[in-house]
Amino acid sequence: MIAIPFLLSIAFLGLVPTIPLLAIALFLFGMCHGSMDVAMNSWASEVEKHMRRSVMSSFHAMWSVGAVLGAASGYVATAFQAPVHIHFLVTAVMTGGILGPFLLLDWQSTIRIHVRDAGLMLPNSALLAVGIIALASGLGEGTALDWSAVYLHDVVGTAQSDAALGYTGFSAAMVIVRLNADSLVTRLGSATVTRLSGISAVFGILLIVAGDTLPVVVVGFVLMGVGYAAVLPLAFSRAAADLVVPAGKGVASVATFAYGAMTLGPFAIGLLAEATTMRVCFFVVGLFAVSVAVLAPVLEQ
Repeated sequence: MIAIPFLLSIAFLGLVPTIPLLAIALFLFGMCHGSMDVAMNSWASEVEKHMRRSVMSSFHAMWSVGAVLGAASGYVATAFQAPVHIHFLVTAVMTGGILGPFLLLDWQSTIRIHVRDAGLMLPNSALLAVGIIALASGLGEGTALDWSAVYLHDVVGTAQSDAALGYTGFSAAMVIVRLNADSLVTRLGSATVTRLSGISAVFGILLIVAGDTLPVVVVGFVLMGVGYAAVLPLAFSRAAADLVVPAGKGVASVATFAYGAMTLGPFAIGLLAEATTMRVCFFVVGLFAVSVAVLAPVLEQ
């Protein structure tokens, strides 16, 4: 029932009047969001087991769709000059309306947590490799989100109006591939899809680093989106199916790698950019993408 405090935390974000209270609100929201993420991915893995085919990428495609809808809601709220607290309250209510019917479903998890499973549990060596793959993917996604527009404007020299095209292409590719990745996994297997994904991400980053024109660099970001789209869903699916680590803890450990990279990675990229150049930064991200292709066999279930 983490969905209820999650919705309340969204509404609370728009009501806080000071910076310290905002920090507390964001901390609570992050806790709820992280718990929801682990729960949803764990349940999605059970759906995969029940259906006996890959569906995780389709679930993550809905996350991408939600991100687009969230951005659109911000645009609408700004256009109508809606107060922040009204925007967040409406968002919480509408999200609750979407979640409500699903919370009423008569469905029980097959996972049973035992007392011996409580506490900290380190992943086994195979799951650690899955975490590295998740880290590489999270770093790529975070870098594209935070630095694609800066790269296009400062390095390629595009106009500010065109600088958003990089992330637009990246996001569109992510949604399209995630909606179709499950069928590819069913036909080719997780390892092959992951290896091809890593190669696509590497090739896209090479185009970004070597390109000097807007079309070439945007194509590079599109290939990055193609490359990273299926990686995190497959990593979560593999973590939830681990034979040693319980599903919830497996997903949580891999999520720590992924979202830690998404959060701290762009900050590290900024520090590296001050010491070197943005091209060097993206080249480093490309080196991490190589690890996705190399470690791909660990995702085979």
